[in-house]
Amino acid sequence: MTQDQQPRPDMIGGVPTPPLAILPKPDRLFTDRTTRFDVLADGSNLGPYLRFLAELSRIQARLVADLPTPEPLPQARIQLARSSRMPPIDRHELIDDPALGATLDALCREAAGIEMPAPARLALEAVTAAKGEDRRWLLGNALDDTIPEDSAAPHLFVAAAVQVHLARLAATLNADHLVAIRTGVCPACGGRPSSSVVTGIQGAEGTRYAACSCCQTLWNEVRVKCLCCGSTKGIGFQSVDDGSGSATVQAETCDECESWVKQVLQTKNPALDPIADDVASLGLDALMKSGKWRRGGLNPFLIGY
Repeated sequence: MTQDQQPRPDMIGGVPTPPLAILPKPDRLFTDRTTRFDVLADGSNLGPYLRFLAELSRIQARLVADLPTPEPLPQARIQLARSSRMPPIDRHELIDDPALGATLDALCREAAGIEMPAPARLALEAVTAAKGEDRRWLLGNALDDTIPEDSAAPHLFVAAAVQVHLARLAATLNADHLVAIRTGVCPACGGRPSSSVVTGIQGAEGTRYAACSCCQTLWNEVRVKCLCCGSTKGIGFQSVDDGSGSATVQAETCDECESWVKQVLQTKNPALDPIADDVASLGLDALMKSGKWRRGGLNPFLIGY
């Protein structure tokens, strides 16, 4: 594990006014994520799980193509959210949304054809059979970012459906109409970040975007700043590498609130994905457990690990 406790001047974003938000393009998002999971599975100790997530992402991509396009939010809602400095997507209202329910039903039908361990199969069957308050409980937990560790398996399928629906809903927004909420909060849906991405896009090299674990929107955050408490003090970086500085995923640690969130360095590899590479770098999580920090990033595919 390597450590760098002092922020460096060359780690500040490379453009003076980067856009606040980059909205998801669901048709590309889940297709690219599928490819990334496939690549990461080759030769990995996590191969079986990564291949399972590749198949789940492949289903997400199909649902984006096959399901009816969600209705855009009313302009009055968007303007009210903007004036109130709130995210326009109210996730609490979506628990009973028929479109989200249809997405979950379709994902469960498609997922039945995936090869998976018996416990995962039982979890999928439980989600498929869930009705009434049981179904609302599952959806509510996924939408509230409060997935219980003791029921991570069924929530994994629910969260995958939520990602599809909210990414498609976020894609109907205008990024220019979004406003910053507060540090670590998605301006589109109010979700928590799974990780952050340091982009290598020409003209924006070094700019950091937090990646929403729910609607998949990217939003700009100061490069050296805790996504959990907003502090710029006591920020450090830890990674697993051979000392050559070749690590492409690192943990940003905060001594103020003792939390950490992963940074995915697309400056070193533009193919990196904030969800897939978070899962594939589980070894970093294992090492961080031996320290004083708690994980601050939320990834529904890593609950319980």
